[in-house]
Amino acid sequence: MIAILVTIHCILCVLLIVTILMHSGKDAGLSGAFGVGGSSSAYGGSSAIVEKNLTRITVVISILFFLSTYVLGRAL
Repeated sequence: MIAILVTIHCILCVLLIVTILMHSGKDAGLSGAFGVGGSSSAYGGSSAIVEKNLTRITVVISILFFLSTYVLGRAL
């Protein structure tokens, strides 16, 4: 049972890392201060829809990751 929980936790960990890295930058930090990477479609277009859905998927995966961490903590 513990092995299955650890496997699910590891899969969620990798999925969470991948979805976070897939987000586009928000012109923060030094690159935003110097105008590098200007926005091509500010608040519209298909990229905004993709980003919104990616944010939802990231939130769901992070909640599942939290729950698996809690269950593993209780099981161990």
